[in-house]
Amino acid sequence: MILTARTTRGREKTAIDEMRSRIKSQNYDINAVFKSDDLKGYVFIEGEESAIRDLADDIRHINGIIDSEVDVEEIESRLSQEEEDIKLEEGDEVEVVGGAFKGEEAKIKRIDETNREVTIELLDAAVPIPTTVDVDTVRKKASR
Repeated sequence: MILTARTTRGREKTAIDEMRSRIKSQNYDINAVFKSDDLKGYVFIEGEESAIRDLADDIRHINGIIDSEVDVEEIESRLSQEEEDIKLEEGDEVEVVGGAFKGEEAKIKRIDETNREVTIELLDAAVPIPTTVDVDTVRKKASR
């Protein structure tokens, strides 16, 4: 069953991240949590109805569940593309491809999968200072 949850507008991703974290840690009977790119203020949750309602009660930016079930055909054209898993590891050398350090080379010190961030140290810096950046702003250097 797929149910729709009302969220604080603009906080859909935050609600999804928190739900995914709780699903992993507390083993809710939930199959998927997803959002539409063009439908603001709502997320979709697939799973057992009781598990969906229990999970939604504990999430800060969820403002309630809409009681009618959603057919996947109704929302299929509105689904956002799933984020890729992070394929980087601590110790990997990367090139920064966006942000203030664009073009710099760095080494990954820590990965935060929940927030999709990596902590890096620039290789050419006189004093290596850990800096946290979005995972999408770094690219693994090609092995030679």
